[in-house]
Amino acid sequence: MAKIRPSQGSPYARIMGVGGYRPTRVVPNEVILETIDSSDEWIRSRSGIATRHWASDEETVAMMSIEASGKAIADAGITPEQIDGVIVSTVSHFKQTPAVATEIADRIGAGKPAAFDISAGCAGFGYGLTLAKGMVVEGSARYVLVIGVERLSDLTDLEDRATAFLFGDGAGAVVVGPSQEPQIGPTVWGSEGDKSNTIMQTVPWDDYRKGTVERFPALTQEGQAVFRWAVFEMAKIAQQALDAAGITSADLDVFIPHQANMRIIDSMVKTLKLPEHVTVARDVETTGNTSAASIPLAMERLLATGQAKSGDTALVIGFGAGLVYAATVVTLP
Repeated sequence: MAKIRPSQGSPYARIMGVGGYRPTRVVPNEVILETIDSSDEWIRSRSGIATRHWASDEETVAMMSIEASGKAIADAGITPEQIDGVIVSTVSHFKQTPAVATEIADRIGAGKPAAFDISAGCAGFGYGLTLAKGMVVEGSARYVLVIGVERLSDLTDLEDRATAFLFGDGAGAVVVGPSQEPQIGPTVWGSEGDKSNTIMQTVPWDDYRKGTVERFPALTQEGQAVFRWAVFEMAKIAQQALDAAGITSADLDVFIPHQANMRIIDSMVKTLKLPEHVTVARDVETTGNTSAASIPLAMERLLATGQAKSGDTALVIGFGAGLVYAATVVTLP
């Protein structure tokens, strides 16, 4: 029997650069109130959201991804031609095939990398980061571009009082490359499919095509059920990620949870007993919930504003539709 040559990868992987793109249109709560019976005070108290960004017709999933990717590649100090893999996490690219990752790879000038999309909702960035780490360590790629991108305004029911104010658009990207020391910890990830109905699309695409429903599909959720799950269960997952990395909350510099809701973020901080010195991402206030894009967008803003710095140790956790989750500890680029 022939022996297969072992893979020649890197001992470890790291995030080398980060970039983000936020659509130019800023939408305050007052715009949302034109279609739902609520108030600015109620929206802020329930979610912490004051504004969000909505994409124009020109700000497509591909366009926003390309802008974010260019920044991440430049930040990593490499060229597009060096990219060996492109992973895009999104639920709002409306073409079933081909994967938008292939278009992005071509338009950034990446040559002929492996390119594919994944659908893991708000945990999508964590899933993509884990896959990229595996590619680098295994040796099938040296530099992998991981993108989280959403145009959730296309899937928002502006008459749904429970969700109309939640969602925003944007793209975040990181470059994952080789490292001589561990800078992306073990991932704690999983799913709870018995709760899949708590966050979902209102109707399947084919129901709309058949004309059995008149309204375009939108996102809907059971808010209280999701809140309880996120607050009580995801703090446990976050702690497991700390344990897997061999550190405690006192060793953290930064906490970057999925930007779903300010009350969820604050509750997780309290449950995890994070020390006061830990910087907590609260990008949701001005960006809303951008699903797979929320963690890299928040990471980019913290670094750009000086609230976090290169070399900081950060805990990142994403959670959402599925219900799925992914948490890991990383060193910031």
